[in-house]
Amino acid sequence: MAEDESEIALSKQDLREVTAFAAACAEAVLDVFEADRPDDSRPRDAISAAWEFARGGERGKALRDTAWAALKAAKSADTAAAGEAARAAMSAAGAAYLHPLPKATQVKHILGAAAHAARAAELVPGQDPGTGADHVERAVHRASPAVVDVLERFPAAPAGGGRVGELIRLLDAALRSPTIAE
Repeated sequence: MAEDESEIALSKQDLREVTAFAAACAEAVLDVFEADRPDDSRPRDAISAAWEFARGGERGKALRDTAWAALKAAKSADTAAAGEAARAAMSAAGAAYLHPLPKATQVKHILGAAAHAARAAELVPGQDPGTGADHVERAVHRASPAVVDVLERFPAAPAGGGRVGELIRLLDAALRSPTIAE
């Protein structure tokens, strides 16, 4: 039986690679959330669940639950920067649920944590306007060849999404560029 051409081939290892990338990106700004809400472990729990999956754990209810909890934490944050940091954590846990559909919106599962992390960094009071671009550059270097391979199976990132969408598109373009520094 021929494979359905409307689906993109994704292995569990592909999902683990993407999730590890997302967790590392979100972890880079976890302190932004924790400075705002030191007693709220929901984003940390989502990142931990993402790492657990990336390192061989199962993709199940706990992963979904921590992602939803991190989103609730984002909504309860006192600052925009903390909210974006929690959204990065939510996106890290959600990366494990990248769907094998050839739709541009799926790129958000791959790059959303990195983009929310970059936006969180931009929103920290007193930060240089280039902080988001610096985070995008670090994410480009953090992405393994396996992550780039998965990304290239999907269409380019979609339009829209405000500043986070813009950061996703910047990261998408940079990772698809043939001149990525090794």
